[in-house]
Amino acid sequence: MLDYGQHNVLGIGVNAIDYESAVDRIITAAKNHSPMAVTALAVHGVMTGVLDREHHYRLNQFDLVCPDGQPVRWALNRLHRGSFDGPALSDRVYGPELTLRLCAQAAKDDVPIFLFGATEDMLQQFADRLCERFEGLRIVGKRASAFRQITPEEREELAEEIRSSGAEMCFVGLGCPRQEIFAYEMKEHLSMPLIAVGAAFAFHAGMLEQAPPWMQKNGLEWFFRLTREPGRLWRRYLYLNPAYVSLLALQKLGIYRRKRDGGQSPSKELMFG
Repeated sequence: MLDYGQHNVLGIGVNAIDYESAVDRIITAAKNHSPMAVTALAVHGVMTGVLDREHHYRLNQFDLVCPDGQPVRWALNRLHRGSFDGPALSDRVYGPELTLRLCAQAAKDDVPIFLFGATEDMLQQFADRLCERFEGLRIVGKRASAFRQITPEEREELAEEIRSSGAEMCFVGLGCPRQEIFAYEMKEHLSMPLIAVGAAFAFHAGMLEQAPPWMQKNGLEWFFRLTREPGRLWRRYLYLNPAYVSLLALQKLGIYRRKRDGGQSPSKELMFG
């Protein structure tokens, strides 16, 4: 198991960790009924924190930030390799794969889970496929997104639904950055890990095609997704990817020195649901 703690990637604390350690930390928190905010960030996720001071603050309050994208793993290895006590990270911790590994362990350890986000149809297919794949997995509750900001009363109703279900772990699929905002704001209301896994819902429901393994390995998943959804994603990738690479080069040279505590505490809750 590899877990070298959190390291600064453009001012965002990202854990230099592997799948085994990530699963162990999350399942342990679930069994202990400990509040925990977890996400897996690719380039887009990191850049949401770079460009928004309040979101920068939120991300740096997370208990576990996994290197979802290969470029994020590469950044950890190239910027912070000297602080690792062992070998460099050989793989990313990809949100959809982390989801499957957590479900496999949850089935073995009888850790009940709750699913929150997506549409009713996607959520049902996601739940059905997980139960087919992992014998003994207990999905004790699920709720689709309202696709809007919810009221304080609605949030408390949702929190009570999750608590009363008996769940010990909750997967959140609202898309970046809404899912991270949800996990950050809901953490104090739920004594369990809240794991923001985004596209895992759509991928494992069979509603969104994943990039071939060779493209994933070489950091080209963004290009595959761009070819599938150009109208929605072109601004994200054609602007943010070059900005990410440029800022990393400046951080490596010691010119870009944004600190992890340099964000701004959110002025209000957004309450995405």
